[in-house]
Amino acid sequence: MERVRFSGLIAVFVALMAGAATAHHSFSAEYDSNKPIKLTGKLVEMRWSNPHAWIYINVAGKDGKVVKWAWETGGANALYRRGWRKEDLVAGTMLVIDGYQARNGSTTANATSITFSDGRRLFAGSSNPSAPK
Repeated sequence: MERVRFSGLIAVFVALMAGAATAHHSFSAEYDSNKPIKLTGKLVEMRWSNPHAWIYINVAGKDGKVVKWAWETGGANALYRRGWRKEDLVAGTMLVIDGYQARNGSTTANATSITFSDGRRLFAGSSNPSAPK
């Protein structure tokens, strides 16, 4: 009887953890697929981390004011498999980033791809289910 109860508790625990993992990766909770955005700016910093890496760029507005944008990408391991290399992302590099803006209207977005000034393009591993793979 104890063995059955223990097995049942383990099954419930695993089911709850699977739900939490799925919730963590919900694109639609944070970003709006109806708000595509494309910005050009200078790379400030690239944070290589898991489960998501982050790109920070300074974007000059029409008024000349510079605003720092944070772009969520796939994890560092996934980016490396897509061809990303740390030496490609040097501070000061001009980038064009495509993605989807945060629902809260902040200067945060989910990146789908980045394009370098030489035309080279890297896919960012967006968590948007309809984003290019």
